[in-house]
Amino acid sequence: MLLYIIRHGDPTYNENDDLTPKGTLQAAALGKRLARYGMDKIYSSPRPRAISTAKPLCDLLNKDVEILDFANEDIYWNAFAYEMKPGVGEWCFCSPEGRQELRSAEIAKLGKEWYKADYFNRIGVHPEECCRNLREKSDAFLESLGYQHEKEGSRYKILQHNEMRVAVFCHFGFCLTWLGTLLDMPHPLAWTTFVTSHSNVSVIRFADNRFGYTVPTLLTHSNDAHIYGEGLPTQYCNYLNF
Repeated sequence: MLLYIIRHGDPTYNENDDLTPKGTLQAAALGKRLARYGMDKIYSSPRPRAISTAKPLCDLLNKDVEILDFANEDIYWNAFAYEMKPGVGEWCFCSPEGRQELRSAEIAKLGKEWYKADYFNRIGVHPEECCRNLREKSDAFLESLGYQHEKEGSRYKILQHNEMRVAVFCHFGFCLTWLGTLLDMPHPLAWTTFVTSHSNVSVIRFADNRFGYTVPTLLTHSNDAHIYGEGLPTQYCNYLNF
């Protein structure tokens, strides 16, 4: 199975939580790209900006989008964001100070108990419950697709051999957190290693084999081939030009 994790296109955010004209072009280019080889299942966060990004693909393939409530970005913003300065919120892993803290020796030594680090207490963020809930929801979702998570071995038991292509349209904070969950990485490492830009695609492979277990492999991360294919601006996360 190939799992496609896709961030929404360029958003309006505070206006109507949908796509800008630029984001609409990104979504159309993405739909054209993914429809070329087909998609067996299409899922989305309940947020309009994610659903609108999925729509061109759904239209081209004549498929309905299925809503994944656990992919709602609001859940993760409420758990991982803090007030960096009066009236201004920020992800705990996006500020320069936060990225330094999350790569500190203290957090590295805590291993799987990274959430006990003093950094989170100091900024008033408590990520443990949210990450635990995501693990439960993610495991149930993957099991419905034929892969049962084995917590101790950090691998998945193959319940059903398949060659499906599954797309999940989602968001920045959720995407980075889910990558850590799927790949059994400490979340501070995932948060500070990966960045995903608007409409970009990450692909995780759940390979079948004769041993009956599989370890998810990240084949490509934040891929933007459709952006180049349609000659759209390569402005990543709206702050870098190349």
